Amino acid sequence: MNNREDQLRAFDRLLTIMDELRAQCPWDKKQTMETLRHLTIEETYELGDAILDHDLEEVKKELGDVLLHIVFYAKIGSETNDFDIADVCNEICEKLISRHPHIYGDVEVANEEDVKRNWESLKLKEGKKSVLEGVPNSLPALVKANRIQEKVAGVGFDWEAPEQVFEKVEEELKELQTEVALSNQDRMESEFGDVLFSMVNYARFLNINPENALERTNKKFSKRFQYLEEKAQALNKPLKDMTLAEMDVFWEEAKKL
Repeated sequence: MNNREDQLRAFDRLLTIMDELRAQCPWDKKQTMETLRHLTIEETYELGDAILDHDLEEVKKELGDVLLHIVFYAKIGSETNDFDIADVCNEICEKLISRHPHIYGDVEVANEEDVKRNWESLKLKEGKKSVLEGVPNSLPALVKANRIQEKVAGVGFDWEAPEQVFEKVEEELKELQTEVALSNQDRMESEFGDVLFSMVNYARFLNINPENALERTNKKFSKRFQYLEEKAQALNKPLKDMTLAEMDVFWEEAKKL
């Protein structure tokens, strides 16, 4: 591992390259925060994929891409004299110090849950009107549901035990079944949303990240389906011409791999 001096030298090298690219590269010159935004989101998802794949070499590469974007935004901010990379670093340092009074102050905590509760309380003292202000509107719905529940739990609005949450899941499923029987499309969608929200809550009580869990299933399903496609291709038989029973034979094989 590199020592602190090497780490700082590497970061300085990145800042220098960013300065050079912004001054000399036609593409880099044209970029704005708005044009970079969708690319940053894409890079973040690629990092997430690498983490779920447990591919540490790829994690290292994707972290570099994300870091480049952070440096790029800071460079643009410096050009308008709004902020630079030092301001960005100092801002997060001050936030971390103020949000960890159990480390940098005289507050005592017993466990991780105490830390979370203190964190949300401190944010409200900083002027936030709602604990939900920190949940971005553009988050995917599943991730947003999880963050909303974590936020409100941080101020004590929560269930006491997993069993209570599972009872809520069962209750929401029954309400969904009722609306399905009535064929009310709008109500079915509303109740289906309630089922998903309660399932996300249950996952939280089981210490399961619902986004990771669903993506794990997505990958598992895709792998098995691609195996099915390969077998159909080997038989020179399009999937649409196969019966479900024929496809199920290969599906069961895929499950054993």
